[in-house]
Amino acid sequence: MPTLHIDDLPAAIRAAKQELRQALPAYRERFLELEAEMTRQAAIIAAERAAGLPVIPEISQREIDAGTVSLASLAAIRQRGACVVRGVFKPAQAEAWDRDIADYLARNRLDDLLAHRAEDKYFGELASSKPQIYGVYWSPAQMAARQSPALTATRVFLNRLWRWQGAAGEHFNPDAALAYADRLRRRPPGSASLGLSAHCDGGSVERWLDTGFRQVYRHVFSGQWRDYDPFDAAWRTEVREVPSPAVCSMFRTFQGWTALTRQGPGDGTLQLVPIANAMAYLLLRALQDDVPDDDLCGALPGRALSIKPEWHAPLLPALSSIPLMQPGDAVFWHSDVIHAVEDRHDGQGWSNVMYIAAAPDCAKNRAYLAAQAAAFAEGKSPPDFPADHFEASFPDRALPEQLSPLGRAQLGLV
Repeated sequence: MPTLHIDDLPAAIRAAKQELRQALPAYRERFLELEAEMTRQAAIIAAERAAGLPVIPEISQREIDAGTVSLASLAAIRQRGACVVRGVFKPAQAEAWDRDIADYLARNRLDDLLAHRAEDKYFGELASSKPQIYGVYWSPAQMAARQSPALTATRVFLNRLWRWQGAAGEHFNPDAALAYADRLRRRPPGSASLGLSAHCDGGSVERWLDTGFRQVYRHVFSGQWRDYDPFDAAWRTEVREVPSPAVCSMFRTFQGWTALTRQGPGDGTLQLVPIANAMAYLLLRALQDDVPDDDLCGALPGRALSIKPEWHAPLLPALSSIPLMQPGDAVFWHSDVIHAVEDRHDGQGWSNVMYIAAAPDCAKNRAYLAAQAAAFAEGKSPPDFPADHFEASFPDRALPEQLSPLGRAQLGLV
């Protein structure tokens, strides 16, 4: 899949906005309609949260395994663009992995290596931009979780929430969950100013500039925003990202993490704006006349797509912390959903997670697997991430021969 290169960003933005406005002369009227809908949804979420009601749907691993997730839950997940899955792993298993990871990092003196790591600028434009994320990918615990049948079944379930078939055939194979090696978050109690402001991953300026992204959002850019389906996979596997460390090159149906410790609101944990179609608002907001012609509400290539109060205020009342999570629970959010991390951790224990997303089998993802597998063999950082390569010298990292057949398949090693 070719990448998107931009030689003159201001000129490219001006040209894109002019073209998009010409194709949608009523861009202001359509935006005002959409803004009213976003305001309505955000108010409902804020009211439910204030009343102590869950704003993020919750299901269980038992329901997924038994095929008994209700139609109401499926509809809620599609509307809110996120879900909590209870009991993916037994608490004892998650806690054992947490101890194993702590020992793995200590044995290999990761703290010493972190002092010399490459700078990760992906979150640099956010007001809060210093999450405690560790560039570790190949620990035995992470590999065991990725290749587990339970988490694999959950990721397949999430893939199947999408419209993965089109008139020309399959956009992707939902039943093959590929492994996207991602990092760890380990956050001690009492840590402050180490969160992340609200943002989206998976593309910034390219959402307006790339032809593939424009096709993904074709209904939005044509003014038919009510017909936009965030779960329609058409063109999703054809988009081009601006190359940059920490910009995901795989198509993820859902981002996600699995809890290794007990954590909840106030523990420096995840926050979501659980509105699945909020990306439509972000896209049309940037076309409005109060935004400079060479600006996309602050979007920059190779960075997270920042959500700013001066541009996106109607969405922010919906920003909600996820509920209390037990070790072994997991949370997933649509790849376009706005998310953040609380600045302060005022809880009593560590807030630790493994980032494990849902990524289905498609040509775009297979292309990335080849480069990722080469990095795995050498213990290097995967291609999408800063080239720290910490684990290349770790003698106890996971090795290909230690994987199960399912784990090998998910990494494209068969």
